[in-house]
Amino acid sequence: MTRPLRLAVNGASGRMGRVLLDLLHDDARFEVAAALTAPGMPQLGERVWHDCESLRFQAEWPQVPLDAVIDFSGPGGLRSALHYCTTRGVALVSGTTGIDAALEASVAQAASRIPLMHASNFSLGVAVLTRLLRQAAAALPQWDLEIVEAHHQRKADAPSGTALSLGEAAAAARGTTLAQDGVTGSREGIRRTGSIGFAVVRGGDIVGEHTAMLIGAGERVELAHRASDRSIFARGAIEAAHWLARQPPGTYDLDAMLASGADP
Repeated sequence: MTRPLRLAVNGASGRMGRVLLDLLHDDARFEVAAALTAPGMPQLGERVWHDCESLRFQAEWPQVPLDAVIDFSGPGGLRSALHYCTTRGVALVSGTTGIDAALEASVAQAASRIPLMHASNFSLGVAVLTRLLRQAAAALPQWDLEIVEAHHQRKADAPSGTALSLGEAAAAARGTTLAQDGVTGSREGIRRTGSIGFAVVRGGDIVGEHTAMLIGAGERVELAHRASDRSIFARGAIEAAHWLARQPPGTYDLDAMLASGADP
């Protein structure tokens, strides 16, 4: 029998972190070697460290390498996880969003040294939605595209990382970029034909909803995904870690995992 994969959960005291720990507790494929929180965050028990770098100083784990880190923290936590993983050859699955261009560049560079999956959404349904949107956007290149997203009132970034990822996928399928054809700011003035726009809804406890509306003359195509349980994102990240830990260095996404025949 193969040994369980050893994981660290970075951002363990956050919403996603707690869901991850609950799911991992009953998953015999994994051993949670560390639950990491930021300084000042609620403690989760004895095996809690304040940043990835402090793992090396824990007497319990000096000779026990990690197989993967699952990160749902923040820009600072992701930066620390990148450093830890790249210096030790550990696979990294990260759902941290709202990062700046410099950190995005660091994520891209890290993939030359470790297997890495950085996604704004780990829902398997959203992965399929993205695939369908690529096909539809390429087939209807002159149709306007509006991506409507809705989340709970505490979500800080807007549009959501998932909405932007959907827009980027659609733009790439059309041979362009959001920088060229995206509309993210004021709606004053005439909308360019075939442009990609975003609408944001914030309120209550909405887990996450994304609708891509391809709008032509006299007709419209809608592709939508609605999440009602936050655990779907954690489940997707866990499956990603299980698959990613066995891959060579490189950049991966859920679509690649599904295409490989991995059983989610």
